[in-house]
Amino acid sequence: MGETQVQITPQDLIEGEEIDFEEEKEFWNEYKLKDGTTLKVRLILIDVKRLKKFAADGNPIYIINSNNVVRVFDVPKELKQKAKESSFKPV
Repeated sequence: MGETQVQITPQDLIEGEEIDFEEEKEFWNEYKLKDGTTLKVRLILIDVKRLKKFAADGNPIYIINSNNVVRVFDVPKELKQKAKESSFKPV
């Protein structure tokens, strides 16, 4: 079943309504890469706009601004390089 794509213009973004929100849950997604490394990724919602346009199923279209937080775990030794000396010098 093909989905109809909706064109979104800069004017649509200007006319969109800012929607306030509260954090309910933020989960870490965990990915095991083929090189043996484990990545944990979490999307942090910054703001939300509801457009005056609708998807083919009748639902309103939302545009989000977000940041991704990425944590790296279990990197195989052969992929690591020697840690560099920090240029930070305490006063």
